[in-house]
Amino acid sequence: MKRYSAFAIAREAFRQHKGWGEAWTSPEPRASYDVIIVGAGGHGLATAYYLGKRFGITNVAIIEKGWLGGGNTGRNTTIIRSNYLQDPSAALYEKARSLYETLSQELNYNIMFSPRGVMMLAQTEHEKRGYLRTERANALQGVKTRFIGPAEVKRLVPIININGPRYPVLGALWQDRAGTARHDAVAWGYARACSAMGMHVIEQCAVTGVESAGGQVTAVNTTKGTIGCKKLGIVVAGHSGALADMAGFRLPVESVALQALVSEPIKPCMDVVVMANTVHGYMSQSDKGEMVIGGGADQFNNYTQRGSWHHIEETVRALVETFPMISRLKMLRQWGGIVDMTGDRSPIISKTPLGNCFINCGWGTGGFKATPGSGWAMAELIAKGEPGPLAAEFAMTRFREGRFIDESVAAGVAH
Repeated sequence: MKRYSAFAIAREAFRQHKGWGEAWTSPEPRASYDVIIVGAGGHGLATAYYLGKRFGITNVAIIEKGWLGGGNTGRNTTIIRSNYLQDPSAALYEKARSLYETLSQELNYNIMFSPRGVMMLAQTEHEKRGYLRTERANALQGVKTRFIGPAEVKRLVPIININGPRYPVLGALWQDRAGTARHDAVAWGYARACSAMGMHVIEQCAVTGVESAGGQVTAVNTTKGTIGCKKLGIVVAGHSGALADMAGFRLPVESVALQALVSEPIKPCMDVVVMANTVHGYMSQSDKGEMVIGGGADQFNNYTQRGSWHHIEETVRALVETFPMISRLKMLRQWGGIVDMTGDRSPIISKTPLGNCFINCGWGTGGFKATPGSGWAMAELIAKGEPGPLAAEFAMTRFREGRFIDESVAAGVAH
């Protein structure tokens, strides 16, 4: 793998930038692999990367039905935070946030991590009490957060209206080392590192079936032929239910669209991420100046990747109350991502009824922030056959056993 550096940029400048080469290769699939990961989004690529880095397993194929990072990885709003209420969630998301801190250096690829801070507005007394509870839980978990008052909210976000007509701002849960990263770059950086370890990233290769014998997966049928494997990891977000059905088991998930939009670019006016769960909206400003806006998930099951006008109207109308200045902005583009929701709004990182098949799904509306931690935990599960400390509580059997990890407040609206 050619190392990126200031010297490399200078050298290539004298060669008309003709010597860079491909960031990752695009090989034809082999007859079989030790591990096949279905899904070349952030979570799937991170899983493959940590399989190689932590466990030395490099005979790996990451297969993707479309293009690399073309699913939810490229269709989210880039928020990274770890201020969750339940202990298993906080541990997993804090692991991910801490890995994000040095991921650019580790991958030798600039993921544009920006720890600008994330605030979750309290706009009702009930919500305020809930965030005060989360602040104390985070203190016990070792996650650095604090509850701030309206005056400090206004100081951090001058464009906010803290005396809203329906929901005044009573304070906010503030995590100053949370922030954003470039979603595409996260996928590209992991793909480049996986390719350098000899792994195969195979795009435009849809899975059409899963072959098994004696309770073990033996191969996957794809549009590029049948590929054998010793272990199979399913990491396909909103299509997890469809892949599980091919493998012969059911998942307690439902797929819905989560919509977002960005405005035309404007001068810098907001350097933190603000989430307003009461009015169902959140907003940040990108490096290009666009206001990145999103809200809650659709209320009906669907697999669309398009936005809808009524949903955008609802989200923007709510945010205009809190940020009156955005009423004058024009929308630049909109999109939707297919998210997989569990009943307790927490993920599944688990063994399955097939002995050598493992699944990572159910991240709902907040998958991007968990990418490195998810890959770390899933790689350990695949390599050892048993979950490590991060994944132990997220088995799919918890729904049958009643061991819910209820994060409906922390994850049910936006991120």
